[in-house]
Amino acid sequence: MAAKVGIVMGSDSDLEIMSKAADVLDVLQIEYDITVISAHRMPDIFYDYAKTAEEKGYKVIIAGAGGAAHLPGMTAAIFPMPVIGVPIMTKSLGGVDSLYSIVQMPGGIPVATVAINGALNAGLLAAKILATSDPELLERIKSYALGLKENVLAKSEKLDEMGYKEYLKSM
Repeated sequence: MAAKVGIVMGSDSDLEIMSKAADVLDVLQIEYDITVISAHRMPDIFYDYAKTAEEKGYKVIIAGAGGAAHLPGMTAAIFPMPVIGVPIMTKSLGGVDSLYSIVQMPGGIPVATVAINGALNAGLLAAKILATSDPELLERIKSYALGLKENVLAKSEKLDEMGYKEYLKSM
C-alpha cells in the first residue's frame, strides 16, 4: 500500500488555504485524500476518520482549523503517526487563536505546527517526513527546492536589468 497523506479541515471555508498542501503534494507525486470533517459538529465521523486512518494507509495527516482549532490536536490524540496543524486566519483574532490552540498541546500529544495559513509548508513537511524512507521522493523534494532557488535567481536578474521602478510596474 502506497503511503498517503490525509488532508482534513473543519470547514469548506478553509479549502482555499488547505488546497495549497494538495497542490504541493501533486507536484511531488504523493497520494492524498482531502476532506471536510468538523470535530465539534460531527464527532462520531471525526473519530472514525482518525481511528481508521492508519489502516487506510495514511502516514501523515495535515489538519487545518480556525478559531478553537481542536481538529489537529484531537487528530493527534487518536492517530499514532505525525499530524501537522495548519492554523487558519480568523476574522476576530487574525488566526492567533487558531495558532495558540494548535501549538499549545499537552505533553505526549505533539502536533507539528506551521504558520497561520501555511498549508503549502504543511504539504512540504509531510513530504519530507515521508522522504525519510523514500529516496525517490527525497530527490523530487531536492528538485523542487532547486526550482525555488532558480525562480528567485531569475527574479533577481530581472530586477537588476530593469531597476526597481520598472520592476514594480511589471508586477
